[in-house]
Amino acid sequence: MKKVIFFLSIVFIALSSFTTLHKFYVSVTQIEYDEEQKSLQIISRIFIDDMEDVLRERYDESIELVSEKEPDRLDEYIFKYLSKKLLIIVNGEEVRFTFIGKEYENDLIICYLEVENIPSLEKIEVSNQVLMDFFEEQQNIIHVKKGKKRKSLILEKERDIGVLKFSK
Repeated sequence: MKKVIFFLSIVFIALSSFTTLHKFYVSVTQIEYDEEQKSLQIISRIFIDDMEDVLRERYDESIELVSEKEPDRLDEYIFKYLSKKLLIIVNGEEVRFTFIGKEYENDLIICYLEVENIPSLEKIEVSNQVLMDFFEEQQNIIHVKKGKKRKSLILEKERDIGVLKFSK
């Protein structure tokens, strides 16, 4: 019996040593080209606490996401921040997105953006610096879909721009 208790104690100690909380600094942005509507549909997923921290520092120290205390100007703050940190160039021409809205899912804020009047998507250049000036380890994953083709990028502080090409 002592051997079993000793063994279980060793296993418990070993497993509990790996439970140290490690914070991941990552966002995921999906960009889908809608050929019929000639637009880019963009969904960006960012951890709520990270977005809250950056919005507090940049715009309003009292911001609380997912609460009754959300300021009336919150969407404006989010759009302003994303406009400065997310740059998209389609076929060699910089495009501007509009902020459609946001929702919360578990510990994520999901932002919906759209770029209209995109006649074709042959080449897309994305610079995503969201949270990179806030967190040294930040990584921003970009998935771009055109029809059945899907391509991805992982952007980091020292490499925050990526280019993807799609043939007809």
